[in-house]
Amino acid sequence: MSNSTVPRRRTEAATKSPALPDGTAGPRRSVSGKLSPRLRFRRDRVLLLMTLPAVLLLLVFNYLPILGNVVAFQEYDPYISDNGIVSILHSPWVGLENFERIFADSDFWNAVQNTLILFFFQLILFFPVPILLALLINSVVRPRVRAVSQAILYLPHFFSWVLVVAVFQQLFGGAGIFSQLLREHGYDGLDFMTDPDTFALLITAQSVWKDAGWGIIVFLAALASVSPDLYEAAAMDGAGRRRRMWHVTLPALRPVIALLLVLRVGDALTVGFEQILLQRDMVGPGAAEVLDTFVWWNGVRNQDFGYAAAAGLVKGVVSLGLVLAANKVAHLMGEQGVYKK
Repeated sequence: MSNSTVPRRRTEAATKSPALPDGTAGPRRSVSGKLSPRLRFRRDRVLLLMTLPAVLLLLVFNYLPILGNVVAFQEYDPYISDNGIVSILHSPWVGLENFERIFADSDFWNAVQNTLILFFFQLILFFPVPILLALLINSVVRPRVRAVSQAILYLPHFFSWVLVVAVFQQLFGGAGIFSQLLREHGYDGLDFMTDPDTFALLITAQSVWKDAGWGIIVFLAALASVSPDLYEAAAMDGAGRRRRMWHVTLPALRPVIALLLVLRVGDALTVGFEQILLQRDMVGPGAAEVLDTFVWWNGVRNQDFGYAAAAGLVKGVVSLGLVLAANKVAHLMGEQGVYKK
């Protein structure tokens, strides 16, 4: 038997380089079929260069400031020097004293309580609204009606919180439209803007009006990826509109819902700094003080930077734990979550 008819050895076949479209040999693979790091870098160097500016911005504005958390263990004095780094180096260390003050401060625990109350209100009353709106818009047949509906729902997202609070003040304030209508018909006026008992509902209603329309973008994108053949097959099997929504639409949204829910749980301790700060004085800090305003009030207004940094560090660590826990729950439910197992 000649050499030309002898089969190649397995190792030679495994390491043979696949031909590229231009006829040249591609990168050589190992026996396991994986490319070496050097070859992967050569293959993806253009993509890596494209992402380099974004990585640099992330490092400069997101990761380098994390080093400033060292002031949580100091009695930080920014007036020691005009250079902030010099001020950090020369500020006295106090160890865990700031954290001991936090856990013994009743105002801190009041801020934690208000933050959790607002989070649960927004999770129950606000989170499902974009899903329902996406399902409603997706069921509209006429494209023009769908486009107009989306534009109307998107519009409040571009309003500032100052404008949103002003609109609600004109509607639900003591001299607002609803109070005037009640007085004209012989009833007492209502002032939801200064009522601590309804503050959580007020904040949630403002968030729904402003951001619910913007939140449907991700869900509409997920719905657009669903094959129409699935709906046609379900209809041929006798499934009505509700059953098609339950067995086709909602399973398509389930991975997106799980991902956004994990992110929302991780963001539980951030319930809207600017929105609440604008209305804090209306109802008082007892009902409106949250962790973000607590950090701002103690750090910026009271100039107690180390104490405020310690509170912010506690919030960050707890938020990270919530993300990991929620992502673990997503894995147990069979979803990918923020990252794979």
